[in-house]
Amino acid sequence: MMLMKFSPEVLNIDVEEEIRKLSESIRNAVRGSLRRKGAVIAVSGGIDSSTCAALCTRALGKDNVLALFLPERDSSSDALRLGRMVAERCQMPAMTETIEPMLSAAGCYQRQIEAIRMVFPNYGEGWKSKIVLPSILKSDRLNVSYLTVQTPTGETKSERLSLAAYLQLVAATNFKQRTRTMMAYFHADRLNYAVCGTPNRLEYDQGFFVKGGDGLADFKPIAHLYKTQVYALARALNVPDEICRRNPTTDTFSLPQTQEEFYFALPYPQMDLCLYAHNHNIPAGEVAPVVGITAEQVTRVFNDIESKRRTTLPLHLTSIMPEPVSEIARMKDAATKSEGAD
Repeated sequence: MMLMKFSPEVLNIDVEEEIRKLSESIRNAVRGSLRRKGAVIAVSGGIDSSTCAALCTRALGKDNVLALFLPERDSSSDALRLGRMVAERCQMPAMTETIEPMLSAAGCYQRQIEAIRMVFPNYGEGWKSKIVLPSILKSDRLNVSYLTVQTPTGETKSERLSLAAYLQLVAATNFKQRTRTMMAYFHADRLNYAVCGTPNRLEYDQGFFVKGGDGLADFKPIAHLYKTQVYALARALNVPDEICRRNPTTDTFSLPQTQEEFYFALPYPQMDLCLYAHNHNIPAGEVAPVVGITAEQVTRVFNDIESKRRTTLPLHLTSIMPEPVSEIARMKDAATKSEGAD
């Protein structure tokens, strides 16, 4: 059999067949293994949550899926507008739960400010901020993050974050994802629904999620799909065109921030191809002309992929026990096999 030459086409899938399989998988997971009536999805207006919303309404029926909008102080106004557009397109019930009061009560914003002031002591009212990583394309990336701030007059400054400031800033910011998940599970429990997780393969593989936050869900229907493939599904599922054309953002900090600024080495179309190539042992020299960077830079990206897998492995681990409770382990294994066989 002739091997396919490496090209963007390696990520092509039979979209209609994938939608059919995923619809069946969602039904088996929710109504079979999980024994729930429907699904709750935190819809951010991004491509992943929008695609999951469209998949779940197709699989479970539009009246059995609840879209949750969970804005806070730093959320983009576009997130709520686009989320509502998705719910309207899918004809699904929706609710808005503003989580800013909860975050304020937990000290999220104050702890963020304290961390930022370790670097910029004058940070205060009217300032904005975000975390950025240096480009991996220029040199091997050190595990060093920078804090970029914008003053009320529009001046932008960047300084390297100390480890203590970085850890506290990320820890405080993680309140946001964990609070959203807590709210999702409240509504799931109230309705006897399951919580749908929305990570794609790139995010799941590279640990781009918060443990106990957006990493926590009862089922994750698109975690095996590269983000490029999620976009293909979204278009076939009639997700609004504005969302299908929108670049992914984190929507976590007060300054606009792309995902590659904060976490990934490259924009998702190139990152998907590098991840696929690394997973299939395709040489950097063959990958380079396809993604438009040098072989040396591709090698740096491959190394970054492995580094993130090692450092974020604890996010994937469940609670560690001295020894398994065999009866529960047996039941979990049986439920997983039953779902896969349906």
